[in-house]
Amino acid sequence: MWDLFISVFINVLLWIYDLIGQNFGIAIILFTILIRIVTWPLNAQQMKGAAAMQEMQNDKDWQAIQKKYAKDKEKLAQEQMRVYREKGINPFASCLPTLIQFPIIIALYQSITRALASTPLDLLKLSRSIIFPFLNVSDLIPLNSKFLWMDLGRPESIAIFGFALPTLAVIVALTTYVQAKLTMPPSANPNDQSAAMSGMMSIYMPLLLGYFALTFASGLSVYFITSNVLGIVQYAMQGKANWRNLIPGGRKK
Repeated sequence: MWDLFISVFINVLLWIYDLIGQNFGIAIILFTILIRIVTWPLNAQQMKGAAAMQEMQNDKDWQAIQKKYAKDKEKLAQEQMRVYREKGINPFASCLPTLIQFPIIIALYQSITRALASTPLDLLKLSRSIIFPFLNVSDLIPLNSKFLWMDLGRPESIAIFGFALPTLAVIVALTTYVQAKLTMPPSANPNDQSAAMSGMMSIYMPLLLGYFALTFASGLSVYFITSNVLGIVQYAMQGKANWRNLIPGGRKK
């Protein structure tokens, strides 16, 4: 089943690559846009969950509960989960789209490495992954892995004053952080578990994806950056972006 999943990714990537004149970087960007369209319901659920949690923070009954159990964290957590159930709020809704990315990340990485086949064995594996009958792999390989200054099949870095600077890894971490912060609902309660979880995700995810960008093929970094920028634009255009979160201390206002 997993091999079929990867094969679909490979075939879609190669189809886009062939369609646009054999530019693998543009193919990854267009593929990312396609992924965002397919996962739109999840992103909509994330925005709905964030809005519901923001509304809950302004609820007078919930504010009274926070004051009542301010010194009893366990009871406050129990009451918070009760309120979540009553209001139909899923505290994990804001994290779900991020978690869904992981199998996509793994599949995309394997798709890129398989598509950029360089050895006879790799070419054999690639030919066995073709399930679209209209794709003629012999006309497409070897794929053009060059995009701007990058080799999409290798980790990226730029030599500056004798040092290798991983510019894409930095951009991946930065855009991931900005997107995570913009989707976090404001909270004035330091004991808010969902807020604490979202805060942890906004720190760990940029570091994790930045590490992936530093270690794996730069084609994966192109996917990360494109996906993050599309997410930021999506929230901004719908008026859902919480820009105060980008200002230190602004989240509590």
